[in-house]
Amino acid sequence: MTPELAREIRASFEEAAADERNFPAEIDSRIEHVRLVVREFSTIASPRVADIGSGKGRYARVLAQEIPGARVVCADLSMSMLAFVKPPLEPCAASMLALPFGDGAFDAVCAIESLEHAVDIPAAVAELCRILRPGGKLVIIDKNRDQWGRLETPQWERWFTREELESLLRRHCSRVGSRFISYWEDVEPDGLFLAWVASK
Repeated sequence: MTPELAREIRASFEEAAADERNFPAEIDSRIEHVRLVVREFSTIASPRVADIGSGKGRYARVLAQEIPGARVVCADLSMSMLAFVKPPLEPCAASMLALPFGDGAFDAVCAIESLEHAVDIPAAVAELCRILRPGGKLVIIDKNRDQWGRLETPQWERWFTREELESLLRRHCSRVGSRFISYWEDVEPDGLFLAWVASK
């Protein structure tokens, strides 16, 4: 990624922080994106969780409330987004390509509709897996490349096929799976969103 592109992406999200309609600070805790993460991470006792590309912390807030003993770090490029992250959540200004955490620092890591903005996807996946401890869990939820064109996107955004991201995750994780998901559990997935779940 060039320094110019990095600045463009950062500036875009600093501006987007004022857009509450498209980048809300709260999320309905019933949507399947967050339910899936809660289910996966609740199997870990008092987990230290990293929400990477957290934005305003809308998903992290639910994780902290619903997972017993969870301590949740919100990492995002945008200081304006992180201004919405309040205790007990821990804000951290960081690029997904250079996370300021030690190897194996977290029991659980999630990236919900954020990996698509990383530009260097293999490097970002490697970072997500690096900060995950052996035996820890990783959840990525993002858009399916086969559905490209359904939404307006910035020029740097990239979507992935199911197989592409599984292959990248297998470089670092022992167990990898994926499935199509919808926003709502009782609504059949329409192919737009995929969830990848991996264990290191």
